[in-house]
Amino acid sequence: MAHAPRNSFIAPGVSRYSRSAVYAKKALHKHPKPAVKAADKSAAADKTVELKGGQKRVVPANKASRFYPAEDVPQPKKSRKAPKAASVRSSITPGTVLILLAGRFRGKRVVCVKNLESGLLLVSGPYKINGVPLRRVNQAYVIATSTKVDLSAAQIDEKFNDAYFTKKTVSNKKGSEEEFFEGEQKKKVYPETKANDQKNVDKALLEAVSKVPHLRQYLASTFSLKKGQFPHQLKF
Repeated sequence: MAHAPRNSFIAPGVSRYSRSAVYAKKALHKHPKPAVKAADKSAAADKTVELKGGQKRVVPANKASRFYPAEDVPQPKKSRKAPKAASVRSSITPGTVLILLAGRFRGKRVVCVKNLESGLLLVSGPYKINGVPLRRVNQAYVIATSTKVDLSAAQIDEKFNDAYFTKKTVSNKKGSEEEFFEGEQKKKVYPETKANDQKNVDKALLEAVSKVPHLRQYLASTFSLKKGQFPHQLKF
């Protein structure tokens, strides 16, 4: 009588036991195969062949390949192009109201404060109106509207650049247990200097926003599309 298989099919393509269960039933892990030491390979030596006339020729053990690459060492292509900051669209100028399309504040309307050297945009809600603080935004993720705010009278400090938003790197060195639990209990406090900078910028923006009727309510509202509305047919 033929031996019944350990694993039978319940349905076509569906076996009774899984692969790990069959491996456990076979108990192959209890009978490891003895390791066989590989034989030492002796390095092949070159042969010397005698030719007619008493001349000798050395035949190498490993013959060179008949085919070889055209260049022995691949060289990277030299490029003289240097990365440059992306030029800002003509529709985006300081004071333009933008709609954020991505990120934590997507759908919010913000005011463009200035263009940074890296090509990013410095925007603010203002924070008092819609909760959007001073932050950098990529122009690829904003919609420029035709609404503009006059920021000619507003004095924006020159310290608002890319270096202003860089974060300090913290080393991940393991300390004692007391330091570890103390670090968990401490809450990150927002720097007071940055809070004051936000108030100063918002003060200038709020003065400019108050001069335009209904602009405060416009900035406080969130952008969204309704059924039947298509972005390419809208005029912002």
